[in-house]
This record gives sequence, C-alpha cells and structure tokens, in this order.
Amino acid sequence: MAAVLNTIAAVPPRVHTGLGEFVLRNPTIVMGAALLAIVGIVAVAAPLLTGDPITIAPSDRLLSPDAQHWFGTDSFGRDVFARTIHGARISLAVGLCVAVLSIIIGLVIGLAAGYYRRVDGIIMRLMDAMMAIPSILLAIALVALTKGGIGIVIIAISLPEIPRVVRLVRSVVLSTRELAFVEAAVASGSRDFKIIRRHILPSAVAPVIVLATFIVAAAILSEAALSFLGIGVPPEIPTWGNMISAHKLYLARAPWTIFFPGASLTVVVLAVNLLGDGLRDRLDPRLARRM
Repeated sequence: MAAVLNTIAAVPPRVHTGLGEFVLRNPTIVMGAALLAIVGIVAVAAPLLTGDPITIAPSDRLLSPDAQHWFGTDSFGRDVFARTIHGARISLAVGLCVAVLSIIIGLVIGLAAGYYRRVDGIIMRLMDAMMAIPSILLAIALVALTKGGIGIVIIAISLPEIPRVVRLVRSVVLSTRELAFVEAAVASGSRDFKIIRRHILPSAVAPVIVLATFIVAAAILSEAALSFLGIGVPPEIPTWGNMISAHKLYLARAPWTIFFPGASLTVVVLAVNLLGDGLRDRLDPRLARRM
C-alpha cells in the first residue's frame, strides 16, 4: 500500500490552464469568435480607419491596389477598402437584427404551439405556408409596396426564418412537457406562464442559440443576394452585394473590385458557421458523449 501511495504521489497532478484548455477543446468556437471579433472591431472603427466611402474621384478610376488605396478603387474612383469595411457594418447589422427578430417571434410562437395543443395545428399550418414563400419573392413584393431600405430588407429576410425557429422550439417543448417534473408542476396547479418560464424555456435556450448563429450567416448571404439583384439595400449605401453587382462587368479589367468584397463575405459567413458548429458541439451533451 505504501508503494502504491508513493507511486501516486510521484505522478504530477493535471494542471487545468483555464483559457488554454478551453482553446484546445473548442478550436472552432475560438476561431470563429476571433474572426468575428476582428471584423466587428474593424466595422465599428470604420469611420476612424478610412475616409468617406461614397466620395467620387473620376481621376482615380480603377486604380490597382497600392500603398494609398489598399484594395484599389472602383469605376467611380471610390476607395474599395473604405467601401468594404463600411459594408461590413451593414452585413453584420442585418444579420444580427434578423437573428434577434426571428428568434424572439419564433420563440414565443413555438412555445405556444408546443404547449397548447388546441392551437398547435393552426400555427403549424401557417408556418408551413410561410415556408413556401421564397424570401427573394417576398423581398420583391415588399420593396414594390414600400420605398425599400434596410428595415424592409430585415423584415423580408426575417419572415422566412421564423418558421424554422418555431419548428425547432415546438419540437423541444413537445419532448420536454412530457417529462415527470413538468407533469408534476402541472398537477400541483402551477400557472402555465410559470411552467413555461421555469421548466420548458431553459430546455430551448441551447438549440435556439445554435440556430441563431446559422440564421445570422443565412441573413448575411440573403442580404448580399438581394443587393446583388438590385432589390435590397439602396445602391448609394456601400454593401458587399452592391459592390459586386455594380462591378460585375469589370471582373476581367479590375478583379479587385469584386474579389475583396466577395472575400470579406466569405470570411464572415465562414466565421459565423464555425462559431455555430462549435456551439452545437459544446451545448449538445449527446454529441459530446459520442465524440
């Protein structure tokens, strides 16, 4: 016994490094969060890093990247670097607003559909009808009926995302409300609002957070697609979709006018997807046990 104790004492204890261990165990979360943090800081500091992104300089048309214009200039002599980082503000704002709006509305509707059986059928048929409407057609209709703008784009992208949230939350509620502690709360006479808030809502937080990250990525791509088609953000506002659309005819002559906004769009969407994948692996205990 003494020999065993001496052997155990000779083994150095495992040191938990905290942040270092978290980085090693969650590389996708760290990589995605780091990329998004860099893009977010640059987007917020855009007015301090560059000049006016809409200033036209006809004498500087289609200049290749150099020390003065890091990303070159476009067909109007505007600095592509300035327009690219200002476009990040629009893309991130649209993605976050769409995610928050669709999550809040979808969470409320999903909780009601899953908990109250008498309205479940009506709500889900409405959600099925909404999922049948393409977001691009909805955006075209909304822009045709209004003056357009960022707010209309956010609404047009958010509406098709709400049924996804509702279906996810409803499935979580249906499985949670059959558990013993929920049935005990119902039998004890607790109010429905208290049961939903204390026992059912916490079960839906983790999957909703993961879904929110993918909604952000989808919203950024949708905004770029709508702007590329000319039915999204007005062309005077610098966005990645507008930049690509306005200079698609200059691809052979000035590829930097399309490459840099396209690369920025790719990096941001990749970062959001990495963060979402990492959160899914981190928050899903069943998947964590299988790995």
